[in-house]
Amino acid sequence: MAEHTSSSITIEAAPADVMGVIADFARYPEWTGEVKEAEVLQRDAQGRAEQVRLVLDAGAIKDDHTLAYTWTGDDEVSWTLVKSQMLRSLDGSYLLAPVGAGDRTEVTYRLTVDVKIPMLGMIKRKAEKVIIDRALAGLKKRVESVPGA
Repeated sequence: MAEHTSSSITIEAAPADVMGVIADFARYPEWTGEVKEAEVLQRDAQGRAEQVRLVLDAGAIKDDHTLAYTWTGDDEVSWTLVKSQMLRSLDGSYLLAPVGAGDRTEVTYRLTVDVKIPMLGMIKRKAEKVIIDRALAGLKKRVESVPGA
């Protein structure tokens, strides 16, 4: 099994509100920082994104890639890489769990990245950690600052 990196954060909102922001790919450029474009290419029968093209500019890493999404109930979404210019693999997930009365949500983000260029495992884990921390901080800020986001 490939090594992965994970981290969690608590967001002051119900799980459905958090998942609403996660599922709204068109707005990713407004809050993620690294995602410059997001285009849903395919949707499932419930209207949720199944394939999404993302244009990423994370400083040293610039990429145009497509991810396939799998939705498990209303509290988990995972993704795998379909195609990319720079990445060999990109597997991740968001898992949401209500906290207390359900007006707060613990969000756990798991990520495994493998790039086509040679890179030490330690450096890959550090890059994954930076991506996760920025994504969770951006998600928290977006959900908590935009009513009904």
